[in-house]
Amino acid sequence: MSVREQLRLRGERQAKLLRALRKSASLRRRTDRTDRIRPRDILAFVTLRNELPRLAYFLDYYRARGVAHFLMVDNGSTDGTRDFLEGQRDVSLWTTEASYKGAGFGIDWMNHLLWRFGAGHWVLVVDVDEFLVYPFCDTRPLHALTDWLDSQGRRSFAAMLLDMYPKGAVTAQPYRSGQDPFEIARWFDAGNHVISRNRKYHNLWIQGGVRQRVILRDAPAQAPALNKIPLVRWTRRYAYLSSTHMLLPRGLNKVYDAGGGELASGVLLHAKFLDSVIDKAEEELTRGEHYARSREYRAYRETLAREPDLWCEWSTEYINWRQLEILGLMSKGDWA
Repeated sequence: MSVREQLRLRGERQAKLLRALRKSASLRRRTDRTDRIRPRDILAFVTLRNELPRLAYFLDYYRARGVAHFLMVDNGSTDGTRDFLEGQRDVSLWTTEASYKGAGFGIDWMNHLLWRFGAGHWVLVVDVDEFLVYPFCDTRPLHALTDWLDSQGRRSFAAMLLDMYPKGAVTAQPYRSGQDPFEIARWFDAGNHVISRNRKYHNLWIQGGVRQRVILRDAPAQAPALNKIPLVRWTRRYAYLSSTHMLLPRGLNKVYDAGGGELASGVLLHAKFLDSVIDKAEEELTRGEHYARSREYRAYRETLAREPDLWCEWSTEYINWRQLEILGLMSKGDWA
């Protein structure tokens, strides 16, 4: 890498951190329990809006895997989300009525909180409909994974976003508050993913799955990116650039083995396609706060309103992480 390129990337990272500092002015501290954070704690950082039915299961899922504290930004919820989170002993909560789009689709708020509280910790940055599955997650907590990553000198851990969906119309099986969403959304597309490498930032770029096959089938190139780097050993020099798709310094994005082997990786089970997705799409279209004028949410409304069956004869029912490894969607690498 040339000196000019190094300076350009450093400037881009510093600009991102300065932007996060400016955008943090809109955050209001609602409940601050960060004095309870201990040096080895794994921390989760989340931005959300009107997600009350999902929260109980989400919190319990990650608590069971070893997340010690949740740092959350609520962007204008009206469904009781704030009151619920205030009552959780391991949650620190900030609120804002500012534009989600204007804050880089929430990533500016996350970068600021990561800078303030994440340094020195393994941090997990996820949405409330994303559930990390990693090698041996059925028997080993997240600390086992992060300890192993430390021993290997690795600073980041990748996970492909895997869209999960039910069999039949998404409205046919109502989701109950606190329910495991994968009792309903048990199916996924196993083999229709395309992978390329981003030359500028060195991250993988993955598209495919049910959103490309059904929701955006008339514009497949516009399907959302499924590559994520949600787990990072954070320092104050780091910044996310675009959601959790990529970071700077760009060495954090090298989550693949360029020599032809496999590095350990995981999957984020994505529980978007529950019965609430159509109402959520209508809300977000009204707000207009999402990428590309909420193009993806417009596609949800127009497609799912016809109550299609997202399931097809090539759909695969989820069993466990070992199944995902056999299918090539994740890898345990050389972690034994």
